[in-house]
Amino acid sequence: MSSDTSDKVSHPLFARFYAWASPRMERAGYGERRDQLLAGLAGRVIEVGAGNGMNFAHYPPEVAGVVAVEPEPRLRELAEAEAAKVPVPIDVMDGVADRLPADDDSFDAAVASLVLCSVPDVPGALAEIRRVLRPGGQLRFFEHVRADTPGLARVQRILGATVWPVFVGGCHPDRDTRAAMEGAGFTIERIDELRIPETRIPAPASPHILGVATAPTGPEG
Repeated sequence: MSSDTSDKVSHPLFARFYAWASPRMERAGYGERRDQLLAGLAGRVIEVGAGNGMNFAHYPPEVAGVVAVEPEPRLRELAEAEAAKVPVPIDVMDGVADRLPADDDSFDAAVASLVLCSVPDVPGALAEIRRVLRPGGQLRFFEHVRADTPGLARVQRILGATVWPVFVGGCHPDRDTRAAMEGAGFTIERIDELRIPETRIPAPASPHILGVATAPTGPEG
């Protein structure tokens, strides 16, 4: 799932591949993790980089409404179709992560799911998420991240600097997303480190983190 600093983002080949791969990813363990990601949410939620809407069916009924932001046209079209199938009101919108189409302090929670790997400006995206969250609001995150083993981290770094972003919608598998969230002023309340899929030889994008962070309660953080 991608975002960009321009208003037009198009990864048509990746969008088609992701739409094909999504059901297989759900069966490989992503569906269960989406339940964990969204459990207990309530109020107004903004989802950044909604992709083709794989999270939508997992939102609990206590959620009053979701603004789902996705810049890639094909994925956004698929997300709109998914939004029509679920009981929680979901408004799918065009937009990019570092210029979210929302007012300050207007959401109780934000969701970032497999997107911060691909935004060109991670600090800018996190600053925008912080802007639209109410003070003390939650950021629910599920992201693949830099490996904690030197060998796999080296492979991620090489791929991230060469072919991986070209073929995987701008994804950089070697980002230290936890450090980026903390650098943006978020407090990590809960974090699980995962490997998806669990294989003997880990794939470059297999290290994940899943958890909850909170926005500062005041302007100074």
